[in-house]
Amino acid sequence: MKPAAAVARFLERGLAAVCGLVLLAMLALVLVTVFQRYLLSSGFLGAEEASGWLLLLLVCLGFPLVAGHASALRVDFFAPSPAFESVRQVLSETIVLLASLVLVSAGWQAALQLGGTSPLLGLAEWTRPAGLAASGAVAIILRCLQLLHRGELRRLIISAALAVLGWAGVTSGLTLAVMPPSLAALFVILAGILVAAPLPHIFILAGFVAIAFGSPLTEPALAAQILSGAGRSLLLAIPFFLLAGALLVGSRMADGLVRFAAALVGGQRAGLGQTVLLTSLTFSGASGSSIANAAFSAKTFFRPMVDRGYRPDRACAIIAATAVLDNIVPPSIAFFILAAATNLPVGPLLSGGLVAGAMLALALAAAIHLSSTPQAPSPNDERGSIWLLAARAAPFFGLGLIVVIGIRFGIVSPTEAAALAAAYTLAAALASKTGWTAMASAFRQAGVETAGIILLIGAATPLAFLLATDGVAAGAARLVLALGDNPFIVLATANLLLLAAGLVLDIGAAILLFGPFLLPVAIAAGIDPVAFGVLLVVNLMIGGLTPPVGILVQVVGATTGHPAARIFAAMPLYLAALVGALLTMSLGIAAEAYFF
Repeated sequence: MKPAAAVARFLERGLAAVCGLVLLAMLALVLVTVFQRYLLSSGFLGAEEASGWLLLLLVCLGFPLVAGHASALRVDFFAPSPAFESVRQVLSETIVLLASLVLVSAGWQAALQLGGTSPLLGLAEWTRPAGLAASGAVAIILRCLQLLHRGELRRLIISAALAVLGWAGVTSGLTLAVMPPSLAALFVILAGILVAAPLPHIFILAGFVAIAFGSPLTEPALAAQILSGAGRSLLLAIPFFLLAGALLVGSRMADGLVRFAAALVGGQRAGLGQTVLLTSLTFSGASGSSIANAAFSAKTFFRPMVDRGYRPDRACAIIAATAVLDNIVPPSIAFFILAAATNLPVGPLLSGGLVAGAMLALALAAAIHLSSTPQAPSPNDERGSIWLLAARAAPFFGLGLIVVIGIRFGIVSPTEAAALAAAYTLAAALASKTGWTAMASAFRQAGVETAGIILLIGAATPLAFLLATDGVAAGAARLVLALGDNPFIVLATANLLLLAAGLVLDIGAAILLFGPFLLPVAIAAGIDPVAFGVLLVVNLMIGGLTPPVGILVQVVGATTGHPAARIFAAMPLYLAALVGALLTMSLGIAAEAYFF
């Protein structure tokens, strides 16, 4: 198996390196465009189109790496028996291989049917679905090599056989009329989550299996839908925010934030827990990713918290709960996804997220204070140097100012603001004499994470289409509206629906599925659409802490080695604080709609 290991390692390193280079090219292109537009009053007309093509190239290059990377977002919410574990692993690998095979088949068929060229660059349109097909083929090869390297030949043979049989069964032309296509797709998603398969692969497979149940989306149409969902121009901001967060962590510049937060609140009751909260609040201005913050805080704070007397499960619960803030406080990747799905303005959403984040942070601060014990002290060692630490941490707050002020007042577009934030962080990393190895690693990491997130968004697009054609999501919206147009009732019902969706759905997928259908209901009840958008994101982020999925709990548990079940058991107080803040915001928004 040594040749398999060598080839797999070569492919992994080569793809990751090219992902980093493509991300660097995207950053350079956007920055040059900003320079031309604002300083030279000129510009390259095809810059946005070129950035979109580079993003698609990044996704195609990164997809083969996703299955073995944290960006796969595998949901592992229970410990099965040894007998079922082997079955679950086989089924999970089957989903990975079958989803990759779907990309090969659907992408190739779409490439054969598609003609024309892009409007400004003149590139052949067939190359985009062909890129999906090539990405799927490389993903299959790499996954087979990885399994061979691990000595799992039997699992590979069984999984590959099941994948081929599944593909042949769906493409045989036989139509099963036992349930609507969207319901069949939802069952596939649930089954995929139960066997801990990667979420992007689950959603690709769900759209494919729906074909056997009468879905109007043929394989070429499925590829077109995935490309359409992944090709939204607003999504170009996501890789740059991920890069800013990766540079901040990889260069260890975030240590300054930690020390400054400790200086401010370290001497209070539960000072270390409050330090985690304040660090999450400030780190939000750089990463925009709750998963990134959960991993960073778990690595940084878990051991010190346990050493200071915190129970391991409570320490993990605090870390996971505070990580919620990163997808709410600007720059929030979730708000960019919501804006792409609903055409809401990004600037007001980010401003609303700032207010909502502050309310959630206050609620969490109270919960951390109430849950502290005399056995959890945190000496305030940094108080004497607070001004020096503030000066060292000050540059990091510039990231939030660039994003919020730049977008809110229309100075720059969301993509340009994200690129400026990444360039700002890169310049700070260079100024701090960060090694080239660390910076290259940050580019590679951000590139692969981008592939997982963007492909998940693209893969959820066919399901959103099916929910629309089958009337499922619209039916849920009608159910909310059937209770009346009273904003209090509408918001209460929408909150319950979104909290339930957050139990099992990834936030990106849930936004794409429910945002376009619930927003018109809120508007019909007189609710401000931007305020409702903020509530929608807050609802779904709380879902990141709730079983059975609880992705933030899963990330913290995987990073610290602490069982997720115990973290869930320690979470109720912090969940109550977040839900209480959500309730307060909902009442305020409903009252404004009702009385004014």
